[in-house]
Amino acid sequence: MAGSTYGMIFKITTWGESHGKGIGVVIDGCPAGLLLEREDIQKFLDRRKPGQDRYSTKRREGDAVEILSGVFEGYTTGTPIALMIRNTDQRSEDYNKIADYYRPGHADYTYDEKYGFRDYRGGGRSSGRETAGRVAAGAIASKLLKELGVTLTTYVRSIGPVSIETFHPEEINRNSLNMPDAAAAERASEYLEDCLRKQDSSGGCIECIVHGLPSGVGDPVFEKLDANLAKALMSIGAVKAIEIGDGKEVSVTTGSHNNDAFVGENGEVRKKTNHAGGILGGISDGSDLILRASFKPTPSIFTTQQTVNSKGDNIEINIKGRHDPVIVPRAVVVVESMTAVTLIDSLMTGMSCRLSNLKKIWN
Repeated sequence: MAGSTYGMIFKITTWGESHGKGIGVVIDGCPAGLLLEREDIQKFLDRRKPGQDRYSTKRREGDAVEILSGVFEGYTTGTPIALMIRNTDQRSEDYNKIADYYRPGHADYTYDEKYGFRDYRGGGRSSGRETAGRVAAGAIASKLLKELGVTLTTYVRSIGPVSIETFHPEEINRNSLNMPDAAAAERASEYLEDCLRKQDSSGGCIECIVHGLPSGVGDPVFEKLDANLAKALMSIGAVKAIEIGDGKEVSVTTGSHNNDAFVGENGEVRKKTNHAGGILGGISDGSDLILRASFKPTPSIFTTQQTVNSKGDNIEINIKGRHDPVIVPRAVVVVESMTAVTLIDSLMTGMSCRLSNLKKIWN
């Protein structure tokens, strides 16, 4: 299967299936000398693991990471880092019936059309569980970014019709929905309770703000920073739209409003506003980078749905198993991780853009 590798210099390859023996990632291109402990990675994985609250799947996975290679005496060696998370709570029998039909909103049909065969246990490779490998890689990418003074703040901006109205960063980790607005989190919980009563699910939006990213990151034309971020986030299974800065709102505004005026402050160039979201011409401009990812509702719902079986017969189904009524809170760290992987790869790629950079290293 092609398509499981991402990045140019900081390159990640995820592997494994939802109900296989395990899942993981191989990271190639991480520089030597980074202090890296298992707990650095585990903290990220703990943010996405299932079974932590009422609004996530009841599948109980410890998601304990194992470092198989690339680290010696607590430091990265510059060789490929292999990480594995074993699957311990599969209930594959829950999925036996779906071998013969296609679940609405899932990749069952398209996988069959492409490969003529699919692992139907929990969605196999198309399962959201695949993202654990991305998160493990994102933990390392985030630690590298911190070494360069770059940090990320990621949170749930909206769930269904409920959006945040205030922003208190300290509140993000105080509620299970990862919203920086306590009142909005309470309203969103009430909305999700209604979804549960109706045996339905909800979508939502995640916002990520990158602080301290220097100007000049990204490349023109086909390797624009915003283009690569969009690809990275759209590769997350349930993401259906990406916005940078003002996003789709720019289509209803004017140039006089949308243009960010430049000003000089203590000899440095700054912007008075940030409608562009920190990127101009595909290259970072030194402002906070602001991006949003919109997630569709979880397709596995318990109400009766219409579909077809593998013979093409029209049938009605009631899906069983353990599923998230909303995946957005658990996906916060996935968005953060893919953003971090993209940024560190872009920073590494950009080191060769000037002769003076090469001279700093090699002279």
